[in-house]
Amino acid sequence: IATYSDGLPKYKLQQALEYINAHLEQDIQLADLAELLGMSRYYFVRLFKHSMGITPYQYVLQQRIERAKVLLRHRERVISDIALECGFANQSHFTKHFRQFTGKTPKVYQHRL
Repeated sequence: IATYSDGLPKYKLQQALEYINAHLEQDIQLADLAELLGMSRYYFVRLFKHSMGITPYQYVLQQRIERAKVLLRHRERVISDIALECGFANQSHFTKHFRQFTGKTPKVYQHRL
């Protein structure tokens, strides 16, 4: 992970990333992350983007897609279950974002492995 200057201190960034990765299947609220680090939502988003180069929302989506890729390797898994397990509201929401990140639908990705 590339880090940028003028962002979150390393320990706070690590704390935020660990929280996100531990709660990917849940609805992660910006307010919860900001409160965890003891700062306002606006300030947190600004510093996170300076640190990571992307917004917290983009990072969460990226991590959910990466987790989904791992789960899709198990062909017996149902795509709708994977979507929910990775924190997406439904299969349609999952498919839309998966296609944006990978250029393929989850079903095509799963069958090409």
